[in-house]
Amino acid sequence: MLDQPLPHSIQDTEMLEEMLSRPDAATEASLAALDGDILVLGVAGKVGPSLARMAARAAPGKRVIGVSRFSDPEARRQLDDWGIETIQCDLTSRDELARLPRAKNVVFMAGHKFGSSKNQGLTWAMNTYLPGLVAETFTDARFAVFSTGCVYSFVPLVDIGADEDTPLDPPGEYAQSCIGRERMFEHFSTVNGAPGRIIRLNYAIDLRYGVICDIAQKVAAGLPVDLSIGHVNVIWQGDVNRFSLRALSEATVPASALNVSGPETISVRWLATELGKRLGKEVTFTGTPQPELWLSNSAEAFRLFGYPEVPLARLIDWQADWIARDMPTLGKPTKFESRDGRY
Repeated sequence: MLDQPLPHSIQDTEMLEEMLSRPDAATEASLAALDGDILVLGVAGKVGPSLARMAARAAPGKRVIGVSRFSDPEARRQLDDWGIETIQCDLTSRDELARLPRAKNVVFMAGHKFGSSKNQGLTWAMNTYLPGLVAETFTDARFAVFSTGCVYSFVPLVDIGADEDTPLDPPGEYAQSCIGRERMFEHFSTVNGAPGRIIRLNYAIDLRYGVICDIAQKVAAGLPVDLSIGHVNVIWQGDVNRFSLRALSEATVPASALNVSGPETISVRWLATELGKRLGKEVTFTGTPQPELWLSNSAEAFRLFGYPEVPLARLIDWQADWIARDMPTLGKPTKFESRDGRY
């Protein structure tokens, strides 16, 4: 359990970053039991900074090293301020990869999603070729690999969602390339005896982006909410960080998948209506819910790590309050409504 009670509102970005990176005692104990330091590859993405900061807070005796191209210098400065060592690196370069520290624990977060349908070559290079390079290079490491719940095909709404044994047959090249990422780590895990866990995530909630943010922005602006994907799973990004760091201690050979999401199957219509109540807005809709869609069953993650600390109703409260106060967002919609796998 988190040591501090959950606030009723998250006042600003500084408080948000602190909340996203706040470890609990179980995460601290899990990282303390691991030998070696922690290397976060692709640290400058949406989830990476808060995960790296949580690792540094939970394991102050370990080096936490964040690696990225760092096209935004401010992202690197923030990580430096949080006590995270940073290295600028083109991960697709074998030479630059070879010069990175050989940490015992690697969190792999690099990838390419948005704009993927317009540049399939880059998508496959980042999501399949690069994972092969990394897994081939760090032969002695323990891995936590970020993937996506989109690797599954659609499942019937009447079911509980896809579990880790559900066959992978998704629409779109983006999701297919993510299967390639998983297969590269599985292969080299077997060849090298390197333990790994593959984190199939959907969908992380940071008040500056995420499914609830997307819907809240539409509700606040009086725009219709698309019901083409009529139900979703969501989870607070701080819980994603805790689960993913603790997954290093649950790594297997060969690397195995672990769904990470919230426990509820959430109606998008209901979610939009609840946001409308909090924002004082009438809600309109477009599109027709379909009987099959992307949903994940995260029962195995809950067995290993317990339930998420932040409940759904609190996420809705926080998000509505954030949007009502016109707080910053990243301007990166999830495009969760897509049914053809094109992003």
